[in-house]
Amino acid sequence: MEHRTIGSLSVSVVGIGCNNFGARLDARATAAVVHAALDAGVNFFDTADIYGATQSEVYLGQALRERRDEAVVATKFGMPIDDAHFGARPAYVREACEASLARLGTDHIDLYQLHYPDESVPIADTLGALAELVEAGKVREIGCSNLSADQLREAKAAAGDHPAFVSLQNQYSLLAREVEHDGVLETCSELDLAFLPYYPLANGLLTGKVRPGEPIPEGTRLSLMAPERSVHWLSAAFQAKVGALLEYAAEIDVPILSLAFSWLISHSEVASVIAGASSPDQVRANVAAVTTLDPAVRTRLDELTA
Repeated sequence: MEHRTIGSLSVSVVGIGCNNFGARLDARATAAVVHAALDAGVNFFDTADIYGATQSEVYLGQALRERRDEAVVATKFGMPIDDAHFGARPAYVREACEASLARLGTDHIDLYQLHYPDESVPIADTLGALAELVEAGKVREIGCSNLSADQLREAKAAAGDHPAFVSLQNQYSLLAREVEHDGVLETCSELDLAFLPYYPLANGLLTGKVRPGEPIPEGTRLSLMAPERSVHWLSAAFQAKVGALLEYAAEIDVPILSLAFSWLISHSEVASVIAGASSPDQVRANVAAVTTLDPAVRTRLDELTA
């Protein structure tokens, strides 16, 4: 398994997104996924305090109890857990970190990420609190999610000589390429930020399980999604692109899952593709999907989805 860097961290190019833990998966099923990932060479696990109503961190921590030193654990703070627990105020940053450490059952978080910008708090204040956590040894590196190019530059300037964000997690896939056009990917290169794409498989559209014009298979993420959310992913524009990708995948005899993973990894800014998994078999399929794409294949994928 190839590794890339996020600040001082070395992470596998295939990671595990942990939003299924505590939601679709109980503690036993979570442990099966986590152990299969470690056995397959995956060391990067990305969760958040809101996933699974806080149980994702609990189940991940339990699964890693005997193997914590094999894993790089990332979690996030800032999105509302309830009416009283949200945001990026310094006092809350410290409180949220302590709560995540307790749920994970660990003495440090490898990558602690601001989940969403808090416009009511100066970014310098949030960074100051995060720097204190790094200094205390409770956090190794800090990152962010859902920030714009301008916000990334503001955060970099505000950090000064103190710990700065080393990663950004925004949406990116063959079906969602906005970061190529809004300056975010370019800014990551400029500021030496590792990029972590979320929704890398477009909520299952790029797995090969969902086919245009056919019923959504039971048990898939889209089948469990609220109608008001699934309508976005099942739009005519997305369906047309998925159909074209499936035709091309069949033409070159490469699964669409492999194209989706490998296209993202072919971008030097991308440190790890953090896809969710609900079973050990799915973990192994994700790992096996990674391949080196011929330049002509990359060009054709760009033509089909740009």
